[in-house]
Amino acid sequence: MTGRGAARPNGQSQASKICQFKLVLLGESAVGKSSLVLRFVKGQFHEYQESTIGAAFLTQSVCLDDTTVKFEIWDTAGQERYHSLAPMYYRGAQAAIVVYDITNQETFARAKTWVKELQRQASPSIVIALAGNKADLASKRMVEYEEAQAYADDNSLLFMETSAKTAMNVNDLFLAIGK
Repeated sequence: MTGRGAARPNGQSQASKICQFKLVLLGESAVGKSSLVLRFVKGQFHEYQESTIGAAFLTQSVCLDDTTVKFEIWDTAGQERYHSLAPMYYRGAQAAIVVYDITNQETFARAKTWVKELQRQASPSIVIALAGNKADLASKRMVEYEEAQAYADDNSLLFMETSAKTAMNVNDLFLAIGK
């Protein structure tokens, strides 16, 4: 059996549409941006992740209904000295994930600064998600879920708490952005 739309072994027909999305991750150093990407793309978690220099580029495709969504993911460095490079990565991006660490209030304050910058300078149609990472450390929580949810609601952001370590909500976050 050949031809277009040939049935796959599992009986489903092939995805009819392919969409490519440039997605950028922004946030302070050590909030878990690279860990989230590694968990999403490779299903892996490393307890000790080297700091990203500049940015790392990875891709991952997911199927949503009849559409294949290919994410072109730019994982940016969180250190302040790399901040000036960020516009180069979020320019032309269709989506951004701003990550903070739920155990560190300062990273949440910085996340708000990133959101403001994206709202001012990125594409007006950009989808912005706020990710409260390290949800597995809830006993050390410094940023309340309700506080982050209220901020996300006020700024029309997607919001999820995630854990790159346990994989909690990691795929869900990327799928929500894809939708």
